[in-house]
This record gives sequence, C-alpha cells and structure tokens, in this order.
Amino acid sequence: MTVGNHPGTAAEIAQTLREHGFEVDLVTTGREAMRAALAKGYDAMTLERTLPDADGIMVVRLLREAEINLPVLMISALSDVDEKVRGLRSGGDDYLTQPYHPDELVVRLEAMIGRKDASHVSSDTRLQVGTLEVDRSSRQVTRSGVAIDLSHAEYRLLVYMMEQSPCVLSRPMIFEAVWGYRFDPGTSLIEVHIGRLRKKIDTEGEEPLFHTIRSKGYRLGT
Repeated sequence: MTVGNHPGTAAEIAQTLREHGFEVDLVTTGREAMRAALAKGYDAMTLERTLPDADGIMVVRLLREAEINLPVLMISALSDVDEKVRGLRSGGDDYLTQPYHPDELVVRLEAMIGRKDASHVSSDTRLQVGTLEVDRSSRQVTRSGVAIDLSHAEYRLLVYMMEQSPCVLSRPMIFEAVWGYRFDPGTSLIEVHIGRLRKKIDTEGEEPLFHTIRSKGYRLGT
C-alpha cells in the first residue's frame, strides 16, 4: 500500500512499484491508511511524512499500538538526521529521503518484505538467553516470568541480538539486520534503543545481559 498527500509523488511511487511487479493500493490520508491496514493483509506500506489529516509518524505509532506489524517505509523531503531518527523511533522500518532513485525505493521495499518473510518462516518459535525469553508466535517477551512491553523497533533489535547471542555485533551489522542500512548513518539510534532495552530487561536483581564491547559493538548474553 502507498500512502501519500502529494498526488504526483504518490502516483509516481505507485507506478514504479507496479512496473516492478507489485500490486499497489493508493490512499491519500492517514485515516484511509489505518482503515486499509486493518482490513487487508498487505506485505508493506510506503508512507509520506506529511498527510492532510495526520503526520506520518502518528500513523506509524497508531499502527504499532494496534499491533499491526506491517513493514513501513517512510518517505520524506526532510533529510535531517533527527527527522530520520524520529521516523524510525516511531516504529518505521526504514526512511527514504527525497529525491531518491526509483531503484533504491524498490530495493529497500524488497529488503523490508524479505526480513518480514524470514521472520515468519523461522523454525525457532522461542528464543531464550538466561532468564530472558521471547515467544515469536505471540511476540511476548518475559524475564523470569515477568512480561516486558517493547516497541516494534525494540522487539526487532532484541530478537536479532538473541538470535546472534553470544556473538559481538558491530553497529553496521545491527543497522543492516534491523533497519536495513548497509552503512553506519552516524546516529545515536542504536545506543538509544539498547539503552531502553537495558532499562526494561536488566532490572535490579537480574544478571546484566547487555554488554558494550569497547570499539567493537554490543553483545547479549550471560
């Protein structure tokens, strides 16, 4: 599904995707986007930041609050790093700034759908590191039996780190696996999310699981 307030841009996105074999529904408001996402099983959504009835960030937050895990590629002329971070923190899966090459749009969308499909076919429905457990089928996260509420991005990061435990993960590795960047964009995005996970998971009385390895990256393990 393509959501856009600028008819020319939205139509160009839809046309590009159709030319690459995608089936595309085009809507122009946040309300229509929410209604369609709730009613249909889309593989992904492209979402412009500026809509006539809502900010794209608010639309993503509402989707995540409704537990709709549809991959979202946010598209905006706002190229400032802080704006990208805001979009990703809200629950967006990737952020593409205008102007962009049509091939980059397609590649990023395919990568998001590929990550979603890979998570669905995983044979391990449960992950465990120490007293920390994740049930993929229900997306429930617990530590010592206590449920932990995570954002969409926090959940993706945690699952990736648990899958790779106890390996040390560099920033570029994390960015590519979790956010789809094949380079380090030089933001504090990873530090912010790991900091939030630490507060929620490495609580008082529990053995710390998150470790920062100087000049190398991060490791999850006992």
